[in-house]
Amino acid sequence: MFLQHMMGILYHPKSEWGVIRKEHYSTVHVFLAQISILAAIPAVSLFIGTTQVGWSVAGGEFVKLDVTSALMAGVAFYFAMWVAVGIIAYSIYWMERTYGGKVSFEECLVLTTFTATPLFLSGIVGLYPMLWFNVAVGGLALLYSVYLLRIGVPIIMQITEDRAFLFFCSVLTVGLCVLVGLMATTALLWGTVIPLSYTS
Repeated sequence: MFLQHMMGILYHPKSEWGVIRKEHYSTVHVFLAQISILAAIPAVSLFIGTTQVGWSVAGGEFVKLDVTSALMAGVAFYFAMWVAVGIIAYSIYWMERTYGGKVSFEECLVLTTFTATPLFLSGIVGLYPMLWFNVAVGGLALLYSVYLLRIGVPIIMQITEDRAFLFFCSVLTVGLCVLVGLMATTALLWGTVIPLSYTS
């Protein structure tokens, strides 16, 4: 069912949000059956790309990472995405009363997970880790995720359109802050706790 919803949210999001709203998922199910799979896409892709192809800024010289180093970085990044999704979902749950929402944490987690699906899927470009290409694809995925959030908030949170827009802006702000925080933390870890080692 998850794969069906994932395709639906990409091709006909408005009607798919309505279908998702009628179903109920536990927190454990969302993390183990959905986020665990989605988060693996960018983590595994980047591991393969940086160790087998190497990364490049503009398509010039490619630099490969040591397998052990890339594995440690990939595992850390994988679980960091779990934490990021959890923080955003909890923030939505914490803010919802202000905007008239009365849904469970699980529904907030579902909203977060399906909204972030394009970002997770775009991680496949990590198989060819050229910086400008990855940034371009990631930027397009981010725009589509923002669109999904905009139309998903009033449906999942069951609030009026005027309040939904304000809530959307608040969630978007939190999401972007978490995204920037994730990137900064990743860079910090790579420079200190999990230093990257290169083979070429």
